[in-house]
Amino acid sequence: MRVAEHTAFLLESLDHPSEWVFKGSFLKDNRTSHDSYGGPGMDEGLRILEDISKKFGVRTLTDIHDTKQAIPVAQVVDVIQIPAFLCRQTSILQAAGATGKPVNIKKGQFMNPLNMRGAVAKAAAAGCPETWLTERGTFFGYGDLVVDFRSLSVMSEFSQKVILDVTHSLQRPGSADGVTGGCREFAPALARAGAAWGVDGLFIEAHPDPASALSDAATMVDFDTLDGMVRNAVIHWEGR
Repeated sequence: MRVAEHTAFLLESLDHPSEWVFKGSFLKDNRTSHDSYGGPGMDEGLRILEDISKKFGVRTLTDIHDTKQAIPVAQVVDVIQIPAFLCRQTSILQAAGATGKPVNIKKGQFMNPLNMRGAVAKAAAAGCPETWLTERGTFFGYGDLVVDFRSLSVMSEFSQKVILDVTHSLQRPGSADGVTGGCREFAPALARAGAAWGVDGLFIEAHPDPASALSDAATMVDFDTLDGMVRNAVIHWEGR
């Protein structure tokens, strides 16, 4: 895994507006095509995440897709993420919660935000000390997503943090000839709107050359755009 090709940045918490949480996937298990790049595997992926944590002094986050991955992943990363399509899977939520690490649960594109209360309860019952919920858009007909900003306030009532996944929310699933399409040009405005609404963090995928990214190329932003998005978000947060 070349780190720049599988990165997501989470600017996290109004209390620490300059904190970065680095997210990388050792397994990209929800791909449109069977021959899409799937990641480096758990051993190599966790090694890279550990190196990043030591070198840059940032917290790290990655997904798990199976209960057996929870313990080895928790030994390396600071936050465990549950992918959107697995947000109702009781065994995975419990396994993640039982590690004692914070758990970030991506809201399924098919989920009513109120129903995410159950996902939080499953992780908490297993011992999770802190649960985050991430909004990543809701299916709007076929092949498109929309963000209902009301969900950000709804989910804040029963989770410790609410994150807006800016770039995944701009996807157009399966709309680009075997890969997921999207519209990255709206990312800066969506990030500003989320910060103004009062989210606790922004999840933003970035790449030095988005068009050549091995996954989510249509919604990745370049580093200059990322820099501007973060600066604007901090301005909105500090002005509240």
